[in-house]
Amino acid sequence: MGLVIKALAEILEQSGFMGLTTGNVIMLVVACILLYLAIGKGFEPLLLVPIATGCLLVNLPLSGIMDQGGFLRYLFYGTEHEIYPVIIFMGIGALTDFSPLLANPLTFLLGAAAQLGVFVALFGAMMIGFSVPEAASIGIIGGADGPTAIYTTMKLAPQILGAVAVAAYSYMSLVPLIQPPVIKLLTTKKDRAIRMDTLRPVSKRERVLFPIVSTVASGLILPASVPLIGLLMFGNLLRECGVTERLNQAAQNEILNTVTILLGLSVGATMGAESFLTAATIKIIVLGLVAFAFSTAGGVLFGQLMKVLSGGKINPMIGAAGVSAVPMAARVVQRISASENPGNFLLMHAMGPNVAGVIGTAVAAGTFLTLLLN
Repeated sequence: MGLVIKALAEILEQSGFMGLTTGNVIMLVVACILLYLAIGKGFEPLLLVPIATGCLLVNLPLSGIMDQGGFLRYLFYGTEHEIYPVIIFMGIGALTDFSPLLANPLTFLLGAAAQLGVFVALFGAMMIGFSVPEAASIGIIGGADGPTAIYTTMKLAPQILGAVAVAAYSYMSLVPLIQPPVIKLLTTKKDRAIRMDTLRPVSKRERVLFPIVSTVASGLILPASVPLIGLLMFGNLLRECGVTERLNQAAQNEILNTVTILLGLSVGATMGAESFLTAATIKIIVLGLVAFAFSTAGGVLFGQLMKVLSGGKINPMIGAAGVSAVPMAARVVQRISASENPGNFLLMHAMGPNVAGVIGTAVAAGTFLTLLLN
């Protein structure tokens, strides 16, 4: 009997209960909340489920899963060396149709204007005590582009990766809630009811040349953007060239899905209680919301300018789609437009600035990396 009691005592001493801290308990609750939002509410489930699971695993005491030689430590190599975000960009490129942008290249300006929140959050973060590299990483949340935010943060401020990633993907999932009030504040009912002309057809030659020309141009102007823009455009070339359908399907499905799991688990693994439960995390989440709201506002305000210059032919709402949340932001614009003017179809017009926003956020990240890493 004594041996049994001694064995049970040893098991208890080596169990996670003995190492469980208040911080671990709080983070386990946070992980469960993220799982609820992802599964119960459908908030970015493809990323939040793996991130929440990584958070859950790393906060189970004494498991060693994130220690040197631990399973998640090996997975984290791909995030630490910016491999996963770049591969995900290839998959995004394979999924993206740039035809709406090519049909109306002026909408690229709306994608650029919607980066306003990136710079508002950058300066805001610096004003409340974050370092310039940390502020730049926080600012990218305003582009509503999770992979770019992770890529930039790992380069500039890996110590805040968990908070930046959670904020970026949470606000991407909240696009339908965050954007409508901002859009309605900056537009009139008459603005929102504007119908736009049908987009012109885009030839296959244009669709094939676009990723090649974009890669060369961005690489020569801003070399630091090559990993993101280059792989984005490579994925798009697989889609548009017409002779690599198997590779295109792999990039869109098997590769993208696999790397999404690996990225999510490894990002969640950075959410240990000791590094995540800080005042800085709350500041980052608040700044992310500010960044996203200002990005939406920047796109709409520039849309108002384009409406005036076009003689009322451009619906300013499409500027709100200039954030990188593809295609959620474009769908929000379409839904609001249809509620104001049933039968109005703005989805394809909104997709132009929407896909331009993906490029715009990558260019903004490349600019920060160029200025801060040299």
